[in-house]
Amino acid sequence: MFVRNDSKVFRFCRSKCHKSFKNKRNPRKVRWTKAYRKSHGKELAKDSVYSFEKRRNVPVKYDRELMMKTLKAMKTVDKIRSAREQRFKQKRVELAKIIQNKQARAELKRDLHLIISPLVAKKQELKEKVEVKESKTSMEVE
Repeated sequence: MFVRNDSKVFRFCRSKCHKSFKNKRNPRKVRWTKAYRKSHGKELAKDSVYSFEKRRNVPVKYDRELMMKTLKAMKTVDKIRSAREQRFKQKRVELAKIIQNKQARAELKRDLHLIISPLVAKKQELKEKVEVKESKTSMEVE
């Protein structure tokens, strides 16, 4: 726990967080923090479901029906949130696959000479030269 001069209290989940706070690290720039993940689009940040989870410090008189409705609503909200998170993760995975495929194709194109043996490459070049010569001679004849 850290108490600032203006009596603002900071509670930390572990000493790692406390040390980072003391070293004045910006949590939005430190990759392992929740703030980083939300600010860089790794997790859902702006979702209406999260508004249900806000703390409300208003005492409510116990009512059995209200309690049952609340429990049902909590279950439905949980289902909605899990479905949205699943869709969000699926989109990220699909996008990552596309990017990975593009990188793999570029790497193959760049390093094709490492895969194909030099003899095969020379044969292909010779065939291409012969085809070009034949096409030129056929154009001259016509």
